[in-house]
Amino acid sequence: MRHLKSGRKLSRTSAHRLALARNLITALVKYERIETTLPKAKEMRSPAEKLISMAKKGTLHARRNAFRMVRDKTLLNKLFETIGPRYAQRNGGYTRIYKLGNRLGDCAPMAILELVDRDLAAAPKRKPRKKESEEKKA
Repeated sequence: MRHLKSGRKLSRTSAHRLALARNLITALVKYERIETTLPKAKEMRSPAEKLISMAKKGTLHARRNAFRMVRDKTLLNKLFETIGPRYAQRNGGYTRIYKLGNRLGDCAPMAILELVDRDLAAAPKRKPRKKESEEKKA
């Protein structure tokens, strides 16, 4: 029985869960919005909020602790120089989860995990799709 055991196992070993958390949180810092399954989004909300709270402190100790999760120095600088000061006046609640529905392949519940008041310029740029007539000519 797992009474009062916190956290989801997500059918992974502990090392795989840690790698998954690092990857998802790094993507959240980079794009400020990620689409994933609902259990993963709910599980990543807490460490993401703790990471932003560390970024608000801005100390060297907080930066070194945050580097344990976000292993990219450019994204770590973004976290401490732009994201942290953005939420300086907010007392928590830095992320939100939107439920999307079920994925077609395996009917897994999907969700969007995003930062509140996110920077819309950080979103990935998509190329406009070519029309069918242009594709046939090429």
